[in-house]
Amino acid sequence: MNAALHNARRVLAIPARRRSTRLPDKMLLCETGKTVLQHTYEAACRARAPEAVFIATDDDEIAAVARSFGADVVMTSPDAPSGTDRIAEAVHSLPRAGVIVNLQGDEPDADPEAVDALFDLLDRQPWASMATVATPLRDLEKLHDPACVKVVCDSKGRALYFSRSVTPFPRDGVAEWLSAEPPAFLQHIGMYAYRRPLLMQMTRWPVGRLEQIEKLEQLRVLENGHAILVAVVNHATRGIDTPEDYAAFVARRRAA
Repeated sequence: MNAALHNARRVLAIPARRRSTRLPDKMLLCETGKTVLQHTYEAACRARAPEAVFIATDDDEIAAVARSFGADVVMTSPDAPSGTDRIAEAVHSLPRAGVIVNLQGDEPDADPEAVDALFDLLDRQPWASMATVATPLRDLEKLHDPACVKVVCDSKGRALYFSRSVTPFPRDGVAEWLSAEPPAFLQHIGMYAYRRPLLMQMTRWPVGRLEQIEKLEQLRVLENGHAILVAVVNHATRGIDTPEDYAAFVARRRAA
């Protein structure tokens, strides 16, 4: 581990695991000439706010590939149940890291400005311990898609609830609300910023009831009484979950 990472106060962590049911070894796919993981790492490095970027993994091959393109790597236990747990374990070896952003390794189109927005949000709201990202949702099909997670916020930009269902539910019809300003519906983007104490606490909390029902880990934080600030950005980015997602990503890169 280099000194810059060891001494960094604002870090971006990329959890990367080998196992994936829908797209095996997706982190190592490289039809563009670079792996998915390298594309994600390079996107993260374009953000201005992090003092250091590193990859947290339990896999020796992923670690070797990451080091080959110059990334810092922190090895973690293969028993980590989630990316959040993997990051919390890695941060134990980074004593000065006070704000940590979690960017999944299968996000090669990640927006560096969204990363900066998360750090900025916690800088401006010192009472808050966690932040995430959302974008206006104006597509009817995505609104009804349970894979597209929705978030509802209060007037101060704090998350009230995350759901796979249509929320808020438009009792008198959806059409007028899809084009409303400010947007009536927000699509959650799974990128998070944590202050160190909360990150360490939340991995010790039991899985909450709402989390069990919706299968959304962030609900554990709300269930334990902590606020999650939401930064609203203009565009959603799409992770790589299926062969179709990867094919579309490759096509975009070749057309660029």
